Amino acid sequence: MTFSSCLCLPSLPLKPIGSWRNVGVDQRLTCAHKSLNSELFGQQVAGIGTGLRRNWNFLGGSRVITRPQVETFIRRQKASGIQASWIASSQIASTAFTLGTAAVLPFYTLMVCAPNAELTKKTMQSSIPYIVLGLLYGYLLFLSWTPDTLRLMFASKYWLPELSGMAKMFSSEMTLASAWIHLMAVDLFAARQVFQDGIKNQIETRHSVSFCLLFCPIGIITHFITKALTKSTGHG
Repeated sequence: MTFSSCLCLPSLPLKPIGSWRNVGVDQRLTCAHKSLNSELFGQQVAGIGTGLRRNWNFLGGSRVITRPQVETFIRRQKASGIQASWIASSQIASTAFTLGTAAVLPFYTLMVCAPNAELTKKTMQSSIPYIVLGLLYGYLLFLSWTPDTLRLMFASKYWLPELSGMAKMFSSEMTLASAWIHLMAVDLFAARQVFQDGIKNQIETRHSVSFCLLFCPIGIITHFITKALTKSTGHG
């Protein structure tokens, strides 16, 4: 005897349980994503909330796992702050370098082109240029000073400067700019001394003053040689 039975069930569309909540989850996900990418205190927040993973199963529906990348955001923020500080320091050093160089050129121009003019004599008697350059140098020295400055300056066990330490210290643009302003002030002072000595003793100083602009020791030496030759020629 053959027993057969036929079990017929109506075909029902299968929908995952909890799928009715997908719309709300998607809306919350969209809102959260927009809020995480919105501006925070006027700055665009990037990197937070970008690590999202969405899991779905038949019974539980959709589930969103948010992994905020806070550490990445902090690292980016610190890096941007350091970069902005470096750019500001580089701009200050470059501007001071240019201004210091341009500030001394008019005085050299007067001493070389019009050494006997009254304007030149009165201008070179003023102390204002050296005060201005001294203040600028002090400002750059303050900006370039670090806890390791003294250690690099007196790296020897006898508290004497060493070439390696000085080279490392002058690798900073701010320190290099301060040293340049220091040279400009000292060179201009030496050029003024040469110029005034030439006016007093009626000695040609234009070549010596020109050397003082870039090669100050050479300018001083040429002035002494010129002075000696002038005296010997006068006596002859």
